[in-house]
Amino acid sequence: MPTIGLGVYENPECAEACAAALKVGYRMIDSARYYCNEAQTGEGVRRTNIPREDIFISTLEDISPRLTGYEKTLDSVQESPPGYYDLYLIHSPHGGPDTRLATYKALLKAKSDGLIRSVGVSNYSEKHIAEIESAGLELPAVNQIELHPFCQQRPIVSYCNTKGIIVQAYSPLIRGKEAGIGKGMDNEVVREVAKKHAKSPAQILIRWSLQKGFVPLPKSASRSRIEENFEVFDFNLDEEDMMALEALDKGADGAVTWNPVDEP
Repeated sequence: MPTIGLGVYENPECAEACAAALKVGYRMIDSARYYCNEAQTGEGVRRTNIPREDIFISTLEDISPRLTGYEKTLDSVQESPPGYYDLYLIHSPHGGPDTRLATYKALLKAKSDGLIRSVGVSNYSEKHIAEIESAGLELPAVNQIELHPFCQQRPIVSYCNTKGIIVQAYSPLIRGKEAGIGKGMDNEVVREVAKKHAKSPAQILIRWSLQKGFVPLPKSASRSRIEENFEVFDFNLDEEDMMALEALDKGADGAVTWNPVDEP
């Protein structure tokens, strides 16, 4: 799996962004049924001369519990070409234990049948993943959760690390306009670290995610920002930087998305 991917949330016409990202050097695109842009993602890939096998494409199952479960999930997966998705994730723990497990079993069946290459989950807490283990099923390859210095979800991250589950970070840039004053890229600490390294606040946030061992999925429809967000491999944050950013954690209060990790 590549170390960084392009997120395409709220970008229904994302073909141009996907093509631009791949030309810059990205090799992973994260889409979702709910975003209604899976076809656009495919179009973006076709606009490049990069072999499909060199690109990692993931998608998330539909967000509504009404459209999950065993049969509906298999039907959904079968709408895509066999083996097209490198990673297929359950979008959230909504729906309760029975629906979660039925949906997960459907994805494992799809993997066994060669329809998808790996199975993951999103917004899952330790409790939700433990359900999978207690059912005697193989653990997910990935857990995709909201992650940035203000919402570090340490218990979930620690648990995933213990179980060998890759942690993907969505909203690593904190959605500046939604974050509120002082809780985003305008935060004084983030800006000071950016100034120190002659980098943008966005680059600092992505670099923090990488050094924490996460796979960040920054989203953008702007070619210049897509390029900027990928230029994060020519510097390192030192221990002082990391400690300053670590101190920004506000737990659940730091979340800027729905973050349904506490779903029963």
